[in-house]
Amino acid sequence: MAPEASLAKVKAQIAPGATIPTVSVKELDPGASTQLTLTGKNIIIGVPGAFTTPCNAHIPGYVDLYDQFKAKGVSEIYVVAVNDAFVTMAWKEKLAPNGTGVRFIADDQGELIAELGFLFDAAGLLGGPRSKRFAIITDGDKVVSVAVEDAPPSVTVTAAEEILKQV
Repeated sequence: MAPEASLAKVKAQIAPGATIPTVSVKELDPGASTQLTLTGKNIIIGVPGAFTTPCNAHIPGYVDLYDQFKAKGVSEIYVVAVNDAFVTMAWKEKLAPNGTGVRFIADDQGELIAELGFLFDAAGLLGGPRSKRFAIITDGDKVVSVAVEDAPPSVTVTAAEEILKQV
């Protein structure tokens, strides 16, 4: 399904207590689909677009604080963008040239973001539907907390330092 079609299927924004849907995404191989592995405590960060200025400023906090998140029992940190896997892999390499445990996920069809209720029309600036900026903390596949920025360029409630305080 094209991302434009996904806009018609956007659900209500996910809330604490809900279950993260099982949806195919891509990570290390643009031709292979996978699902998020949600065991233990996890962080899922949604961003409007790889390589955009606000996103380039947002995600390095998670890369830099990765060991502190792990020390607090976080199993996985996922950064999800409505981009293709070629883009998310290149973005990871740019933001973490020495490597990182933070996992960069391509939701190239916008299906996961639509299921979570965070897909919005960004056609005027980014060419099509994109993700609102959010951070979800899960325990397994159950949502513990959700933080969403009021405006996509803002990085306040979803900043790594703020989320670290909550885990």
